Amino acid sequence: MVSDAEVAETEYTAFTGRKKAEQVTARLIARRVRRLNPQAATGQGELFDSWRYHPVFTNSPFGMLQAELHHRQHAVVEQAIVDGKSSALAHLPSGNFQANAAWLALWAMSHNLLRAAGALASAFHAKDTTATLRAHLVHVPARLARTARIKLTAHLSANWPWQGAYQDLFEAVHHSPSTP
Repeated sequence: MVSDAEVAETEYTAFTGRKKAEQVTARLIARRVRRLNPQAATGQGELFDSWRYHPVFTNSPFGMLQAELHHRQHAVVEQAIVDGKSSALAHLPSGNFQANAAWLALWAMSHNLLRAAGALASAFHAKDTTATLRAHLVHVPARLARTARIKLTAHLSANWPWQGAYQDLFEAVHHSPSTP
């Protein structure tokens, strides 16, 4: 993955307004990424660069780039945990071991299926939370119609903003494999 991110490091003392024993001195690592303007015309330069900043306060023994990479990877795991707590993991612990195991298995399967569906639907949905994926791709505003009890058809709303992503997902899942 190619990125134009820039990373810098300095020593920083936190909690300076408190007692000397409560102050913490460690490394402050800042990563900045250029914010691109999607509305700008192709080839048109920017008058002023705008950046997104991501600071990390750490006492990690790793080098600057390794510590920053470790922090970003940790943030991905934490986001998956937060995502789980907003769905099936909210039912844990229930007091029953089998029920806990069932909720955990259901969460793992639904999380993996939704992540795969998001990646197949669009680049936008590949990075979304599972709550957004459920709202955009699972809770579909469609009218079901059956023809002579043979074929079930879903008629999507004409103004539904996620219709293209849903159709891409449907075609990717139902696409027959090509023979060599």
